[in-house]
Amino acid sequence: MAIMKLTRKVADALGPRAKHYIVFDQDLKGFGVAVTPRGSKSWIVEYRPSPGGRRIAKKRLTIGSVGTLTHDEARNMARDALAQVRLGSDPALDRFADRTACTVDEMIDRYLKEYVEPKLKVRTAALNRYLLKKLIAPALGSRIAKDVTRAEVERAHLAEKSRRPILANRAIAALSACYGWAGEQGIVPRGTNPAAGIKRFREQGRERYLSTEEWERLGVAIREAETVGHPWVVDEIKPTFKHLPGIENRRTKISPHVAAAFRLLILTGARLREILHLQWENVDFDHGLLRLGDSKTGPKVIVLSAWALAVLKEVPKMGRYVIAGDNLKKPRSDLKRPWEAVRLRAGLQNVRIHDLRHSFASVGAGSGLGLPIIGKLLGHAQLSTTERYAHLDSDPLRRAADKIGAKIVAALDVERVSDSRDRISAKEHRAFVGDSERLNKDAAQVRGGGIPVGTREFKI
Repeated sequence: MAIMKLTRKVADALGPRAKHYIVFDQDLKGFGVAVTPRGSKSWIVEYRPSPGGRRIAKKRLTIGSVGTLTHDEARNMARDALAQVRLGSDPALDRFADRTACTVDEMIDRYLKEYVEPKLKVRTAALNRYLLKKLIAPALGSRIAKDVTRAEVERAHLAEKSRRPILANRAIAALSACYGWAGEQGIVPRGTNPAAGIKRFREQGRERYLSTEEWERLGVAIREAETVGHPWVVDEIKPTFKHLPGIENRRTKISPHVAAAFRLLILTGARLREILHLQWENVDFDHGLLRLGDSKTGPKVIVLSAWALAVLKEVPKMGRYVIAGDNLKKPRSDLKRPWEAVRLRAGLQNVRIHDLRHSFASVGAGSGLGLPIIGKLLGHAQLSTTERYAHLDSDPLRRAADKIGAKIVAALDVERVSDSRDRISAKEHRAFVGDSERLNKDAAQVRGGGIPVGTREFKI
């Protein structure tokens, strides 16, 4: 070990020896150059940390190689490291902590394994895995979790805006939950959450409510599909046309179980999986109930109307599941293809299967039923979830308006008000008749127009 005025020229002139040696700078204590027997040279700094005022053995921190860092750069970095030591830090320990710190990828893996998969429902866990592994990990996975900044998360969020804005919002929510869990586990400092408070993209409400006329068309389409079947729409120009069955056989039918599934979804407002996974042991015919051991909100009881009970009594029993599929030991996975055929045949635009649940609730709200009652029927865990249907219930407002109007009318000229009311009613009546004729004409066109349902037969 030697001490001298360490300059760039001195460092460049140092050569290899039989053993490893260090030359320290006489001006900046602890700063020096370490030289190996093979001739490689590195800038280093030695210091003695004193945590809690207790002095411990010296530590050596390698700043960088002589060929990579200049003398001035290395000296400044050594000066900064020594300043951190005087403030109570340990630069070598901090570097080791950074080197071994958990990355976002590792944090996500632990979150999925230790929390999501054992504690959340299977479909919720699968969605979280997709959002975190497919949307978040490619952008931030290699970063140290505790060092990720809000700006980085914002950039990842914006990158998905044009393609999948709703999924981008869900991914940010999932990442925020992941950081919250990681803070509780000590993986990142508590309170570290770069995904918190990020403004989400605007989402258009996707609730779609069926009108009375649309209910009618849907019922006709389901009855046609389970009896004679929907007619095929065939391109007669294509070469494969001559190999198709005769006209009388070009129809697509759905099974009684699929038809029953549609009717149960319509008459109960249940979720799709609640009907597809429904087992006969869950059906209480005596009390008119479906007793579900599990659902999105936990154990649930669905009250059946007389019409829903009638549907269940007519379903052929095949295996343990009410809605039997090809494999009687497993529930059906979905109803996408038959629903698309029925939806198109009924002329329903932008209607999802889940919209049958919204429409069930909208009928109840429009009939003046209270939100708590509707929430109970739908199995909502919180009343706030049901409040989205509050605007559909006009009866309380109408009764209030009538009550106020009655008092005002009592103070006015009753005859004049009555005449005005009659004239308005006649005008409204003419408008209503015109609308009804137009809707009937449209419905007739839909029912007789051969709306496309596909060009190939499929098994349902």
